[in-house]
Amino acid sequence: MTGNKRGMLMNINGKNLYVAFQNTYKNAPVIVFLHDSLGCAALWRDLPQKLAEATQCNVLVYDRLGYGQSEPMSSYQRPVNYLELEADVLNDLLNTLDINDAILFGHSDGGSIALIAASKYAIRIKAVICEAAHIFVEDVTLKGIYKAIEVYKHTDLARRLQKHHGNKTDTIFKAWTETWMGIDYRDWNIEHFLPGIHCPLLFIQGETDEYGTLKQVEKTISGVSGKAEKYIIPAVGHTPHKEAAGLTFNAAKGFIKKMYA
Repeated sequence: MTGNKRGMLMNINGKNLYVAFQNTYKNAPVIVFLHDSLGCAALWRDLPQKLAEATQCNVLVYDRLGYGQSEPMSSYQRPVNYLELEADVLNDLLNTLDINDAILFGHSDGGSIALIAASKYAIRIKAVICEAAHIFVEDVTLKGIYKAIEVYKHTDLARRLQKHHGNKTDTIFKAWTETWMGIDYRDWNIEHFLPGIHCPLLFIQGETDEYGTLKQVEKTISGVSGKAEKYIIPAVGHTPHKEAAGLTFNAAKGFIKKMYA
């Protein structure tokens, strides 16, 4: 295990993942942030720290394999069930850190991972905040990804991502786009995991999300077994925690504080 001032590299199943764990509050739950398909720990900016302080919770952020400061992927090619495999890695990380009272806050891919983990590893997941998560593939999702490919080709998006992912940038972009655009991914669906979710759930979605419709929200809310609520933000797209930072923060804070009131 090697450290730096922001966090450390932890060996999880033979792979080095960048992990930052702030364990300030004794016997308090841990908010675990799960980034999106092009994200990393750093791109959450100050949200983890602010939410931890506002709720008196501990906080964990990490880069999945291939992202940010973590070890590179061996290939951009992924199996169809890669998000379930990431939920397994998350469980292994929580087990390594002896975290048994996690509140998962996941965006996009991270939101889907949070839902799967809450179903498979319910004993240690106490609540889920999923932001713009997907539980199945929609036409609007594929259109959004196709547009992102064009933006990547013709703008400075690659350069901006390289600030966080370095020479891993092309690989993670291909891993995202080629997986989701693949023929064998059209039938991807995780609705079968939803009945196994018994913990409280908050689904945050931008009303004009360019990667998913409100069907993602409604089917998730109706499919879980525990108490679930939604927060739909008008005139906001796929990234509410950036596009409507204050509203998203307040919704997450209120949800967590209500649980531990």
